[in-house]
Amino acid sequence: MLEIKDLATAYGKIEALKGVGLSARSGEVTCLLGPNGAGKTTLMMTLAGILRPQRGSVRLDGEELVGRSPAEIVARGLALVPENRLVFPALTVRENLQAGAFRRSDRAGIRSDIERMLDRFPRLRERIGQLAGTLSGGEQQMLAVARALMSRPRLLLMDEPSVGLAPKVVAEIFGIVRQLHAEGTTIFLVEQNARMALQVAQHFYLMEQGRVSFSGTPGELAEDDVVQRAYLGQRRAA
Repeated sequence: MLEIKDLATAYGKIEALKGVGLSARSGEVTCLLGPNGAGKTTLMMTLAGILRPQRGSVRLDGEELVGRSPAEIVARGLALVPENRLVFPALTVRENLQAGAFRRSDRAGIRSDIERMLDRFPRLRERIGQLAGTLSGGEQQMLAVARALMSRPRLLLMDEPSVGLAPKVVAEIFGIVRQLHAEGTTIFLVEQNARMALQVAQHFYLMEQGRVSFSGTPGELAEDDVVQRAYLGQRRAA
């Protein structure tokens, strides 16, 4: 579904992405691991059209996305759940959900989808009229996911959904990822919690210093010495 080739994005003279190439298959959860500063969030922001690359190609079902605006990219089926959630704090839960459907004109469908989101996330229903900025971190993460789903994406980007959350809430968020995958949603996930990611993803990439340094299945990831030392906190016996 997603094909990225030779993607380079810079901040001034500093090249954050240095010719990244990877892909994500339809119906799968693909996970990108990497240390802080590796370029993971830069990649997600480039895919969403927030940052413009210097070169390279991003294709969604064969359609080129580079050069399109963020709104056009959302309309073509790609939605981002950003790092640190970034809900609209001065808007209510309902207004945040409505904002996620800003490219849609089917009012009945939007109302129906809001109800589906509230069924999926019962805590949001309890807080439907509450300002998003007053929600807990876990509730804001649920709202960020629901807001992205309101655009009815074909591909959902999730940037560090577990960051800053308590372990119990992290388990709940990954339960949502598993549920979305079971329903057929294609997900491209950036995550540092490799152990949790191993439970949900079908393919992994490792990014270091703006380049992809590993590509493989969960089994290959767990067997890789470098990944084990860096992300799983263990070393294979000699």
